[in-house]
Amino acid sequence: MHDTPEELTDRLRRAVEVGPGDGSSDFDLNPDFTLPPGRKLRPAGVLVPISLAGAEPRVILTKRSSALKHHPGQIAFPGGKVDEGDRDVTHAALREAWEEIGLPQDLPEVIGHLPTHETVTSFQVTPVVAILRSGFEIRPEAGEVDEVFSVPLTHVLDPRNYIVESRRWMGTRRRYYTVPFGPYYIWGATARMLRQFADRMGT
Repeated sequence: MHDTPEELTDRLRRAVEVGPGDGSSDFDLNPDFTLPPGRKLRPAGVLVPISLAGAEPRVILTKRSSALKHHPGQIAFPGGKVDEGDRDVTHAALREAWEEIGLPQDLPEVIGHLPTHETVTSFQVTPVVAILRSGFEIRPEAGEVDEVFSVPLTHVLDPRNYIVESRRWMGTRRRYYTVPFGPYYIWGATARMLRQFADRMGT
């Protein structure tokens, strides 16, 4: 039996109200790696948009342009670093979602925040969870977003769909989460934040 939109919204609120937690990082699965002391992290906000406009709830994601400096070609949430004119990480996430995929800033119903995630590129990312009760015209930003797509919420909330893989990075073997879906290889920071989301929704 599937949740009604109201039941799902209640579950989402409970998941993000568990507390800030300790957060996560790109190095969670690599205990031998020591994060440098005194490092300076730049704040960023990403939107976790959950669309209720179709037959099933789906999470909207982007495929970043291969020309970008940070995380080229990777699957990501819409979002980015906090600019000087942003009020907070939520405002940054909503602004970036408008710029990157054409999501009107008054459409998302913000539910709350997941714990922050530290990336290898020295960003402290706050995932902003929001629901979309209606559709919108998707407009990928040329030069930044190659594709906008969605995956079923049930897929990313099922811990059984996550795989730990590894590759060589800076002379060592680095492990990371993946949660593949069809032709889309969702991995790294995005998969780690989604895995944390899945863990919280399961509590």
